[in-house]
Amino acid sequence: MIHIENLTKCYGEQTVLCDLNLHIAPGEFAFLQGRSGSGKSTLLKLLYREEEQYGGTIKIDSILISEMSKHELRRKMGIIFQSFELLERKTVLENVALAGEVFGKGWADIESDVYRLLQRVGLNGKEHHFPHQLSGGEQQRVAIVRALLNKPKLILADEPTGNLDTETAFDVLHLLKELHVEEGIAMLVVTHSEQLMQAFPAKTWVMEDGRVHESARV
Repeated sequence: MIHIENLTKCYGEQTVLCDLNLHIAPGEFAFLQGRSGSGKSTLLKLLYREEEQYGGTIKIDSILISEMSKHELRRKMGIIFQSFELLERKTVLENVALAGEVFGKGWADIESDVYRLLQRVGLNGKEHHFPHQLSGGEQQRVAIVRALLNKPKLILADEPTGNLDTETAFDVLHLLKELHVEEGIAMLVVTHSEQLMQAFPAKTWVMEDGRVHESARV
């Protein structure tokens, strides 16, 4: 699902990623860990093309991302952020539906999936709430539903539990693991939490000095 070879990324004279290689199979769940500033978020930004300039090759679903439009690339993936990235003046329903609308889908095309997913993550009855009326965990569940709406093959999650208390963080990661299995989606989850990685064993890539290596964790 993700195939990266000899990836290099520089900002001026600073090398952030250096000859990095990483492979994640379709339907696989993996963690990416590393110290702050090690390049984790830069790697994700390259994967969803918020950052464009780099050396080496990146393939998603066996296709070079440089040969896809951003629109085509982002149809293949959902993105979950630490800060939720919900629109404060839109309801839960509107925030989720927006993910379909940006790809030209009408309400009739997405209605059943919106309600199915909201119910699946425990948000039925919250459809008309605004983000400020929700807890942090509930806001992240909205963000998860939004990421899943277009049936992506890959989810990129950048510190998805970073703004949550420990109990809520475990609940959210447990949900992600379940959805990974139920929906058959590959997931790459960036986290610095040893507790979470111990509680949910999975392939773990460790980033150091701009490179990654696979840990022995399973």
